[in-house]
Amino acid sequence: MKKAGPLVLVLFLVLLGSTASLQAAVNSPTGTLTGRVTDRNSNEPLAGANILLLGTNIGAATNLDGNYSIATIPPGVYAIQFSSVGYGQVVRTDISISPARPTELDVELEPTSVALEEVTFRAGFFEKDPDAKLSTVVQSSEEIRRLPGGFEDVARAISILPGVGQPSPGRNDLVVRGGAPSENLYLVDNIDVPNINHFGTQGASGGPQSFINLDYIDRTSFSTGGFGARYGDRLSSVLTIDLREGRKDKIGGKATISASQFGLNIEGPLVGEDGSFLFSARRSYLDFIFEAAGFAFVPEYWDFLAKANTSINATNQISVLGIAALDNVKLFNDSQDQRYDNARIPATDQNTYIGGVTWKHLFGNGFTNVTLGQTVTEFNTIQLDSLLNPVFSNSSREAETSLRAEVVARISENTEFTAGVQQKFVGFNADLLLPPFTTSYGEVITVDESYDTLSTKSAAYGQVSQEFGDLLITAGGRLDAFTMIDNPYAFSPRLSATYPLSMLTNVNASVGRYHQAPSYIWLVSNPLNRKLDHLQADQVVLGFDHLIRFDVRVSIEGYYKQYANYPTSTSRPYLVLANTGAGYGGAENNFSAYGLEPLVSEGTGWARGLELFLQKKASELPHYATASLSWNEARFTGLDGVERPSSYDQRWIFNIGGGFLFSRTWEMSFRFRLATGRPYTPFESDGSQDPAKYNTERTKINHSLDLRTDRRWFFDNYTLIGYIDIQNVYNNGYVGAPRWDGRKGRTIEDSSIGLLPSIGLSLEF
Repeated sequence: MKKAGPLVLVLFLVLLGSTASLQAAVNSPTGTLTGRVTDRNSNEPLAGANILLLGTNIGAATNLDGNYSIATIPPGVYAIQFSSVGYGQVVRTDISISPARPTELDVELEPTSVALEEVTFRAGFFEKDPDAKLSTVVQSSEEIRRLPGGFEDVARAISILPGVGQPSPGRNDLVVRGGAPSENLYLVDNIDVPNINHFGTQGASGGPQSFINLDYIDRTSFSTGGFGARYGDRLSSVLTIDLREGRKDKIGGKATISASQFGLNIEGPLVGEDGSFLFSARRSYLDFIFEAAGFAFVPEYWDFLAKANTSINATNQISVLGIAALDNVKLFNDSQDQRYDNARIPATDQNTYIGGVTWKHLFGNGFTNVTLGQTVTEFNTIQLDSLLNPVFSNSSREAETSLRAEVVARISENTEFTAGVQQKFVGFNADLLLPPFTTSYGEVITVDESYDTLSTKSAAYGQVSQEFGDLLITAGGRLDAFTMIDNPYAFSPRLSATYPLSMLTNVNASVGRYHQAPSYIWLVSNPLNRKLDHLQADQVVLGFDHLIRFDVRVSIEGYYKQYANYPTSTSRPYLVLANTGAGYGGAENNFSAYGLEPLVSEGTGWARGLELFLQKKASELPHYATASLSWNEARFTGLDGVERPSSYDQRWIFNIGGGFLFSRTWEMSFRFRLATGRPYTPFESDGSQDPAKYNTERTKINHSLDLRTDRRWFFDNYTLIGYIDIQNVYNNGYVGAPRWDGRKGRTIEDSSIGLLPSIGLSLEF
């Protein structure tokens, strides 16, 4: 790390400097903005809708087909306002205009009874997901990209939002309102994806790096509670990721080298005017660096993404998606130190494959979506001791083939109806080997079995959103069935309401029941575990949001979650599986996340919290910011009847970040994060742990500051983008729970890297 300073300085000067010829080229190129504006309820094109680039006099109006095109726009990042008489305004912020390719932006406007043209206050900067009116934040790809310390990773960008904990800065395991990392749902272009991360944790949803290419993300919507009936089989959160379409004018792309990977994007038109494709291939190069530096544990990965879409006619669209992520770990056991280091955690080779076809049909007052998808995840995990004897091995394959059909219709001016069904065919096989293993608490667990099973997951849901004057109420429910467990059915009713106290202030509330099927690995590791029930959480959320000005919003929310039917161990009665799922698992965590012993659905718990969130969007004022303060508390009770703090019980989490757009070519941003300690169990003098002291100690407060600088150079047909990202500027390394070092016979502090500079460079063409 001492050698990184001069290198960063040299590269910063290279990034800062530009020749006279480059500067001469900066001001001449221009970009193009195109798209279509439609009625959200009827999907009909809106003629005469106005488009304005805020802070400029550049704009246009849509034609009879709802299409628009604005050429000769100076490149840069803009906020773009869409408006039409009788419709609510929409402002899309952080839209990047580049001479390298046209920017396509389609927008839906919602009819309103309020004559907004008579109101001087501009609205529309803050979008809400139709299925989640509260506890939801919508982000664009540009907002995610610019986050310091985020590695341009969609999952890491979520960690700055209110109510979200991040157990370790080296991974993006997400703890949402006291829930375990296994309680988060991901949807990519309407396909359920168990985990969007390289080197993921089986049965959970975290990992060190997402394999979804940020360059192809249109927008994301993240909900931490109160989400509608169309989302199921998860208790705590929903992240929906919508991928954009490819450019339709000609073949183009982007070449990138960043802190951990390099990649190539290609996109362009298909045959005809209405089709396009996307393709990307990326590879990590950390394995080259780690191997050259003599590391014993060397990860490497590839990921690929391809999407094609076309419009059959004005009312029918088809898109095809394919994603592959290939992860491999190399172990070097040439020395005693290397063998000891490698014995700490399991090494997992992992392959993930995602494929799907979506047909969208528009009709007079709504649309239908039908998606056929498949996800396959293959795990090949092994852990050896320092003498290279097997401690644990797991070769397993999880496959889900799903068919989802959904209809959304505006029944009347004040009523919207949503209904859908989903059918999944699940195949799971595994070869598990755990020789008799004595946990640090003194119990012995063992398994040596092969499993091969088929089952189904089914769901049906419906909801109605009804306006009663100013009051909007959404009521719905879903029925889930899972044939791998003895009690397969679970019903989840949900209700939410939004009432505007004024044009600037809304009161929001929701109450609902949420269910989640037990993880496959829990069910097959012991035949008794088929008696597990669906995990259950009853949630109540109450809050309000207020527009301080058109581009600044503040919200306050309180929540309470009551957990039931959580799996708990019969051989380890203090252990509730809500306390597992983060990190890489293995012997250091006593294989707790795998659920290898007999489990029963008798764990209970609760979580509560209060969250303050302030957000400033980029507008004519060329700066943006977010600040969140969360107070959270979570406790669980196992078979022993003792209520203990959750392993993810971080009482206070504070985030503040923002940035400045100094010009069309320069941008600087920052992020500061502070979180109080998480519970852990201390070690005794002999390296054992006492169940009576389970989660009785806490780690220290962790905090860090990250900085990022972005520089763009614009040319006639391409754009060069460079950035410098410095994590943990004042070198305050994250400190986690202490771990036992058997060779030294004492605990040692489990800490991560401190100051970490990184540089990235990309060329759009």
